[in-house]
Amino acid sequence: MAVLDQFFDPLAVLIVIGGTVVGTLLSTTRGDIGRAFGAFGPLLRADPVADGEAARRAVRQIERISEYKGIFCADRVKSPGDFVHRAACRLADSSGALAFAAWANEEMEERRARHAAAIGVWRHAAELAPSMGMIGTVIGLTAMFAKMSDPSAMGPAMAIAMLTTLYGLLVAACVAGPIATRLERLSRAECQWQQRVVDRLIEVARVEETNAMALWRERKGRQAG
Repeated sequence: MAVLDQFFDPLAVLIVIGGTVVGTLLSTTRGDIGRAFGAFGPLLRADPVADGEAARRAVRQIERISEYKGIFCADRVKSPGDFVHRAACRLADSSGALAFAAWANEEMEERRARHAAAIGVWRHAAELAPSMGMIGTVIGLTAMFAKMSDPSAMGPAMAIAMLTTLYGLLVAACVAGPIATRLERLSRAECQWQQRVVDRLIEVARVEETNAMALWRERKGRQAG
């Protein structure tokens, strides 16, 4: 514990952590901050591979029920997760393939924007922390040079100068940076399987429209004959 105590200084922590938090808060919105911290759940629990496989099975069921009963029954399929369920409900209520495609494109753009905002908060914190460390180093060195006449008072100032640099690098390399990188990978994987889902559901809606049009033409032909 004595060794660890040598690497802890409350003022150095305040400069780096406090400065990073304040700088991040000032450079982003309240909503983005909420998304950044709300991403801790998916960060620890998300499994895009399993989610994508479950979504693929649900889409197969939607395709089957749409083939036999029509897309208005798509929402009857028990869907894993909120995204597939919302997509199925929207498909069942849509007026056609174009309307559903418009909703799907808007939904995917909004999801990507939300993900990017959360990732950006952590990425900015990772960039800001080393700068806060350098600010602390300058403060510590300034205090140290101001006390050159008293060698015994130089130690704490030198500790602040060194520890703030260390803390800044640790926050960037071991906390904020890895969180941003993992969220980015999870976002990419999640958006990929979600895009596949909406693409297949758009195709389901188009097939429904094509079949309905063919049936309408057949009936018109019979009436004309």
